[in-house]
This record gives sequence, structure tokens and C-alpha cells, in this order.
Amino acid sequence: MLAALAIRDIVLIDRLELTFGAGMSVLTGETGAGKSILLDALSLALGGRGDAGLVRHGETQGHISAAFDVPMAHPVRRLLAESDLEADGDVILRRVQAEDGRSRAFINDSPVSVSLLRRVGSLLVEIHGQNESRAYTDPAEHRRLLDSFAGCEREAQAVAEAHAEMRRAEKALKAQEERIASARAEADYLRASAEELATLSPQPGEEEELAARRHAMMQVEKIAGDLGEAYDLLNGSASPISEVASLWRRLERKAEQAPELLSTPVAALAEALDRLEDARAGLEASVRETEFDPRALEATEERLFALRAASRKFKVPVEELPALKERFDADLAALDAGEGALADLEAAARAAVEAYDAKAATLSDRRTHAARLLEDAVARELPDLKLERARFMVDLASDPGNRTREGIDQIEFWVQTNPGTKPGPMMKVASGGELSRFLLALKVSLADKGSAPTLVFDEIDTGVGGAVAEAIGARLARLAREVQVLTVTHAPQVAARADGHFLISKEDADAERVATRVTRIDVDHRREEIARMLAGATITDEARAAADRLLADAPGPRG
Repeated sequence: MLAALAIRDIVLIDRLELTFGAGMSVLTGETGAGKSILLDALSLALGGRGDAGLVRHGETQGHISAAFDVPMAHPVRRLLAESDLEADGDVILRRVQAEDGRSRAFINDSPVSVSLLRRVGSLLVEIHGQNESRAYTDPAEHRRLLDSFAGCEREAQAVAEAHAEMRRAEKALKAQEERIASARAEADYLRASAEELATLSPQPGEEEELAARRHAMMQVEKIAGDLGEAYDLLNGSASPISEVASLWRRLERKAEQAPELLSTPVAALAEALDRLEDARAGLEASVRETEFDPRALEATEERLFALRAASRKFKVPVEELPALKERFDADLAALDAGEGALADLEAAARAAVEAYDAKAATLSDRRTHAARLLEDAVARELPDLKLERARFMVDLASDPGNRTREGIDQIEFWVQTNPGTKPGPMMKVASGGELSRFLLALKVSLADKGSAPTLVFDEIDTGVGGAVAEAIGARLARLAREVQVLTVTHAPQVAARADGHFLISKEDADAERVATRVTRIDVDHRREEIARMLAGATITDEARAAADRLLADAPGPRG
């Protein structure tokens, strides 16, 4: 329920803090005192449309905060948890409206989007009036209310799940049909391409390996001639090694005769001879390593160029050719074996449709039965509300071929205001006063089913007489046994039944501005206010006596 409402700098309200209790609370006051402003502020806190005109003149921004005490099992807590918001304790909705038109929204002191604020607000409060009833403008809400009245929310959820399964099965079937159709249309191309890639047999990483091998072969080819020439020079008939060896041997034999002259050159020649032999052996090894079949380079290049040609033809990188081959093979396999898979998917889709149809038919039967019961329940409320010649109808049209997430039923609340007139949608056919009474009869019939924990009624008793106002008050009080009810009223018969009474008035805030004040009044002051509502500007003793009778006749707490 709405536990507290704080408003600052909104239109005529400078600063206001109110606390509410369970049951029924009424807000009364003279015309123009600011009752509608109070509801506009609450609407803003619930995610209503922002408006720069709501900011009090002379201020830069206005603030509204609404605190709600709701059970831990209430759906709003699940929504908060799903939105990563604090879900324990009171639920506090806050809105800041700036004079430039911009507004900010908060839930439990965390900034949120206005759309999320509106979703949360719709779970906490319903506002009903002659000119608006947010909960009843959408026929989808009528379906939800009927399901709640019938107690078939589980069946509705089962239908939604069956619909999701049916859509998944149909999507899988359609994908398979499209795949097979595409494969058939390109069968010749697929087979030719698959055969070509099978012949080519591209391997992962092959292009990189071939390119590296080709590069190495080309580099070897460039230096092979120079290596051969160097080796031939050191190993052939003109090799200097034999001459150096002969010279070294002659000088070595004579070294003993003149060691001081020959020992150094002999040692140098021996070292040079060793180096030449090393060079010859190294060149011999290098020549052997560079020996390759030119046809190997040619074969490598042919393979590399074939892969790259296929890459250009199929418009994919070379490294993706193996995957493309597998895809072609899979498409051909799907073409060959797809009929069997298609038959399985068709059977699964039929089974999903049959399961949906069975659940939707059961839900539709429950709804049809509940619709008649709801019509009867509302009909019992209408005579006391001076709508005894009117009819309330649940227009339920079932189309088994129109399978939706919500079932096969189109549901809308209709009314016939007088015999002989054409029935039609409640929101279009009923006048303002009639609509408010139809809504009240409907809410009483639904009791706490499908209702937000707080219901706000804005002057639904306007233009009705004493008996009707008494009937409205009685029904609001009945509603207040199940949910919290706040009502703005001009009817003393309604005000007398309240558990809490708030008086709205205007007073001078300063020399240039007035301010709206809201005061919770006690029993004595309630007597005077109800007398004013009965008598008008001049309160008479007769009016006070009538107020006493209304308060005495109204059951329940009157504080």
C-alpha cells in the first residue's frame, strides 16, 4: 500500500508530507483547493508524463516521493530484482521535474528510466476517474483481469509456454525447408564445387606452408650457382689446395736448415691449408643441401597457385577453403538426407501445434465460463449504482486459427447503457459518470483479484444523487477490506465511510503566492467538513445533524 507521499514545489504545493494507512482514505475540500494537483503529483511519481508546468512558479524543480509497503511476495519485488535494484524494504519511487521540461526518475534512490518507473508504478497503483482509467484502456488488461477472476493464470502461462515451443518448432522447420530449397536450387553448383574442392583437398595451414617452402626454394636457387663455383674452385683441377700443400711440404723439409727463417711461414701455410680444407668441406656440404629437383619448386608453385585460384573463385580466403568444402558437403548431405529430417521437424511442429491447441482450448473454456460469472457479478452491483437498465458484457471472440501467446481469445469489456442501444467497448460507450460506476462495479466484483495494492478513485461520484453516492461509498468501503483505497470525493456519503479523512485547502504562503495544505482531520473536524459538503458555504445545525447521522450509520472505524 501507499505508506507515505512527499511533495515539494509542485504547482500550488510548496511542501507536503502525508502518511496513509490501510483501508479507505478520502480527500475532500472546496473546488480549486488542489485535489487534482495532489493526484497529478502522485501520477508523476508513478511514471506519468512530465510537464514543466507542474513546477511551482519561481522554483527551478519539483520533487515527488512515494513510499510503498508491499509484501515480499509481491510481483514488483521480482521486477526490481530483475532490474538489479534493491528489492528489500519499502519501495520508494521518486521523480524530479525541472522547469525546463526534463525529469529524472529514481527507485530506491537508484536512477532509472521513466519507462521502468511506469512499469513499477502500474504494479503498485491503479488510478480510476471519469476521464481516465489507466488499467482498463487496453483490452489486454481485460484479458488479464478475466484470467485473474477465473483463477487460470497457470493455464495462461502454460499456453504462453506452448506458444513459445510452437514458434521454436515452426522456426526450425522453416529453416530446414529453406535450407533444402536453397540446396535444391543450387544442387548442380554444389556438386560441382564439392567435387572441385574434394579434388583440390585443401588442408588447414597449407597456404602458409607452401608459401614458406616456395620462398626457401627460390632463395636457394639464387645462391646455388655461386656455391657451385666456389666448390669447383677448391675441389677441381685448378684447386690451390694441392699447390699450397706441395709448397708447404717443401718448405717444411727445409725448415730444419733455417728454422729462424722458415718456421713462421711454414706454420702459416699449414694453417692456411687447414682453412682451405675446411672451406672446401663446408662448400661441399652446402652444395649437397642446395641440391633440389626444380620440378619440386614447380609443383609447389602449381599447388599454391591452384589454392589461390580457388580462393578467388569462391570468394573466401585460402584458409577458409577447408571449411567451405565441409559446408558444401553438409549442404549436399542435407539435400540427400534432408527429407527425413524435414519429416521429423514437420512431425515436431504438428505435435507442438496440437499441444498448444489443447492448452488454448482448455483456457478458452475456462475464460468463457468465467466471463458469464463476471457478467453476473457485475450485474448484481449495477442496480444500487442506478444502472439497473444497463448491462455489462465480456465480449469474448475465439479464433482457433489465431494462435497467440495469450491464447485464441480476443477479450474486451463491453456495456449497454440502456435497452435498445447498441452495445460497445466500455471505454467508448459509457459516459464519464457511467464509466466510473461501471468500473467501480467491476472492481468490487473482482475484489482483490488482479488488482494493484492501492486503488485511487478521482471524483467517481460526481453528478450522482444521495442514494447512488451511498452505494458508491459502500462499495468503496468493501473494496477497502481487500486493498488500500484513496478517493477524491465531493459526496458526504462517501466521505463518511472513510477510515482516514484528509482536508485539502489553500492558504497564503507569502504576499504573492498561495499554497495547498493537506491536513488529516479527527472525528470532530470530520463532522464539520461533512456538514460543509452537505450544506455548502453556510453550515447549519441541520447539516451538522445530518453529518452525525452519516457518521453514525457508516460501519467501521471512522477516525
